[in-house]
Amino acid sequence: MSDAIKFENISKQYRLGLVSTQTLSHDINRWWKVNVLRQEDPYLKIGSVNDRSKAADGDYVWALKDISFSVAQGDVIGIIGKNGAGKSTLLKILSKVTTPTTGTIKARGRIASLLEVGTGFHQEMTGRENIYMNGAIMGMSKNEITRKLDQIIDFSGCERYVDTPVKRYSSGMTVRLGFAIAAHLDPEILVVDEVLAVGDAEFQKKAIGKMQDVSRGQGRTVLFVSHHMPSIQQLCSSCVLLENGMISTIDKTNVVIDKYIREQSIKGNYERQGSGFVRFQSFSLTKDSIAIGEDLELNLTLKTSEYIAKAIIHINIYNDNEQYVLQASSEDSEFILTNLAPKATYHVKCVLPHLNAIPGNYSINLWVGTPYEWFDWLKGCLQFSIYQDQSYIKRVSPYPSDAKLVLQSEWKNL
Repeated sequence: MSDAIKFENISKQYRLGLVSTQTLSHDINRWWKVNVLRQEDPYLKIGSVNDRSKAADGDYVWALKDISFSVAQGDVIGIIGKNGAGKSTLLKILSKVTTPTTGTIKARGRIASLLEVGTGFHQEMTGRENIYMNGAIMGMSKNEITRKLDQIIDFSGCERYVDTPVKRYSSGMTVRLGFAIAAHLDPEILVVDEVLAVGDAEFQKKAIGKMQDVSRGQGRTVLFVSHHMPSIQQLCSSCVLLENGMISTIDKTNVVIDKYIREQSIKGNYERQGSGFVRFQSFSLTKDSIAIGEDLELNLTLKTSEYIAKAIIHINIYNDNEQYVLQASSEDSEFILTNLAPKATYHVKCVLPHLNAIPGNYSINLWVGTPYEWFDWLKGCLQFSIYQDQSYIKRVSPYPSDAKLVLQSEWKNL
């Protein structure tokens, strides 16, 4: 099968701080080399790898470095990696939102892109007008767009608001309409960034189903960026793992995801996974040793990276044999964090009352997310022990070690 997309030595470099070379002679030299001699920019020679955890050691940073791979027609390719790995930059270059510093991309057919919420929309125009505008940008005639119009509006679920300016839309409505346009205007290549995380569960399911139909039923090519590994696993036949702007692995989806999760393990006593939209910034126990039947208290600090409509916290307890013993869910106790502001910090206290598990050592996993996406998952991040005390033994009967009970926990914001 022929290649729908071919990336050849794609690199993208950004200068930290000022854009110019800071001297007139250097600016002239740059212009002469690039525009007259058609040589590589001499002031892009100095650069460092895009590792956000380290201070820059030069004036330039490579967001992407020597990316080369091909995508066959009809393939659905997942692109995964940590925040800042270069995923969105690669899709922006493919979609011609930005240009590469070096290298070329060869793509066969029309490309429809859904990169960020609201990208390509004119805020003063209505939803209907934006549908026609996006179709025209893709090279479609007005008659072609009109034939697809009812399908697009129905799929988006925005029929009531389609003649309202999109500046009035919520982020979820904007994504619904944007995806509906991109998927229904018959592109040969569909490019979808992390935006589906903004939509609700029903729409995410519809979107995944539509991308499957587009690829399998119509032979279209899909590039899908997401931090949601179940969606990647469900949709993609193969996967590209980016790390610090470079390709780490290209392989079957399950192989790449397994490697990615292993590499996300934090050096120390616990592992960490998740999109990072909400993270446990700190976590502690009031006491790390309690008697049978005493309360176990946890203090949690969570930090958001962006607006989150809702978040649920789970606490899972395991015994020494790594058997799952007890669970406490904030949802079961009707405690759900809602309308979390971006870049905000939240302090939560959880009490597990009368924890009457048998004496021994235990570990705790912390999880925050929704039923459809995990934001942060910490494995074995806290340890505590339960000891036998006669004053409690007389009043309680310990749970067996494999009880797997859900506790009615007590939650509150601090």
